[in-house]
Amino acid sequence: MHNRDSQNAPPPKFPPPLRCPTSARSCKLGMMRLSFSFTASLLAVATLALTVGTTAQAQSTASPAAGNGTYIAIDPLANVRYDNRFDASLGAAYARIMAGPTGLDVHGANLGGLDLSGSYWFKKHWAVEGTGRGYLGTSGVGSSEVTPNGLSNSGPNLVSGPFVSQYIFAAGPEWLGPHNKHGALIAHALIGGAYGNFDQDLRVLSPQNVSFYPNQFAPAAIFGGHIDLNRSPQWVFRITPDALMTRYDINYGNKATFTNWNFGLSVGVEYKFKKKR
Repeated sequence: MHNRDSQNAPPPKFPPPLRCPTSARSCKLGMMRLSFSFTASLLAVATLALTVGTTAQAQSTASPAAGNGTYIAIDPLANVRYDNRFDASLGAAYARIMAGPTGLDVHGANLGGLDLSGSYWFKKHWAVEGTGRGYLGTSGVGSSEVTPNGLSNSGPNLVSGPFVSQYIFAAGPEWLGPHNKHGALIAHALIGGAYGNFDQDLRVLSPQNVSFYPNQFAPAAIFGGHIDLNRSPQWVFRITPDALMTRYDINYGNKATFTNWNFGLSVGVEYKFKKKR
């Protein structure tokens, strides 16, 4: 009777949970290994994902720097300072001079040469400047002819385009005017002397025969200044326009002294030495 009822009893709705028999140690070890393997796999996947994400982020951050060139703007005039103690300049020079007294039959001479100048700055705006300039070229001459009484300065020319030269050495104050990192305007007034070589190429003629000055030393002055265009803290492109004054005399005729005002121009470079005031 008991057996029949147990056979007719309905099956349970939920299967019992899987459990290892009490004595089956191998079953428990297997389940522990399964749990550990699953956890290790999760850690490995997370570590891999984190590594891949970090690498991708680093690559995306570094790529613009590596792929695109980085240009750094450098201002070559950023360190321009007007605090140097010494400077020197050298330029090609031009001068228009008169080889003879003004008003006589003498053509002007267009001469070329060199202009070498240097300055000592004892204050920001004030310096002492010295200059040496040499000008060489040819000049027109007054009329000359041979007469029974000798040579005369009237008639056809016996010489044409004789060589003449003039050398000026002067010094004086120099003043730094408006300036910035791009350039500066500088004024100077220089006093000194000039040597004129006028009769070297006159052959048998004298200066009087062609209305020239004789060779001589004479007072000279330079009034003008510099137009400086900075190219770097040390190097400057320099333009120097000046009025040149000389006082030559003649030892024939009225034996007078003549003041000549002429134009001079030089173009060159200046170097500012690094020693500061």
